[in-house]
Amino acid sequence: MTVEHFDKDLFEKKLRDKVAYAEEVLLRHLPKEKGFQKKVIEAMNYSVTAGGKRLRPVLMRETYLLFGGKDTTDIEPFMAAVEMIHNYSLVHDDLPAMDNDEYRRGKKTTWAVYGDDFGILAGDGLLNLAFETAVSALDLCFEHHGEEEPATEEVLEKVQRVSRALKVLAQKAGIYGMIGGQTADIEAEKQEQPISEEQLIFIHAHKTAALIQASMMIGAILAGAKEEDIKNIETCAYNIGLAFQIQDDILDVIGDSKELGKPVGSDEQNHKQTYVTLKGLEVAKLHVEQLSREAIALVGGLTGEDSFLAQLIFTLIHRTK
Repeated sequence: MTVEHFDKDLFEKKLRDKVAYAEEVLLRHLPKEKGFQKKVIEAMNYSVTAGGKRLRPVLMRETYLLFGGKDTTDIEPFMAAVEMIHNYSLVHDDLPAMDNDEYRRGKKTTWAVYGDDFGILAGDGLLNLAFETAVSALDLCFEHHGEEEPATEEVLEKVQRVSRALKVLAQKAGIYGMIGGQTADIEAEKQEQPISEEQLIFIHAHKTAALIQASMMIGAILAGAKEEDIKNIETCAYNIGLAFQIQDDILDVIGDSKELGKPVGSDEQNHKQTYVTLKGLEVAKLHVEQLSREAIALVGGLTGEDSFLAQLIFTLIHRTK
């Protein structure tokens, strides 16, 4: 059986279960809506619970399991954290000063409901809460360890893995990752000359792929994967992220607005240059296919082509919404 011919009904059932698990983990880590800061917490929770594929936490958990991770509670703080970071970036992306979008996933965006001031604060709050949540993974390292006992080799190894995972999360979300990609995107929109392919690849690789890389690398790191495997997963996630964003550009041209939950043709309307405008629709489709093949081959070398993770990669990249 090839990855294109898997049992789609069985896959979708498994995916629903895995997304539900990620959703439950995320909801468990959201703050209570109370106190003088209640309104910003409401805006934060609205942003996170307004829908989403939960792609990043699912990929993190699947990668963790792929490399032999046993207790998935070990990665739950990071699963919640990466989704908070992803959603904070969307909240800020929708702001009037950025893309000025009033709808996302078929619902009013955070700033459109709470005002752009609380849109800014909600994004800031989610980013800070993400790292507060991720750092709590250190507590889990000592969960079954007596306070008076010296740290065992196993505990120290767990702490080292969490420390590295935190570094990866910070780098991939920061100026050398997602924020760097957003910066390049804004500057490209303001420049007089057409965007170059090098610029566009940089934007997609950092703005979109970086958090997918963080998710899958963290899963591998916390499971104790070998260094070579972590590097391969980083490459695999790069391909997934790049293909995912190019597919997004394609769907903005040929997608169904009802299925997508947002208007199509917005890139052209906003005179935004994308991979499709740069290379053409057919070349863009071919590049998506090439990137997806390479990503699946990397995962398939570890799991076999019929694995859930390989099927998930194929489905995400070739999605219609």
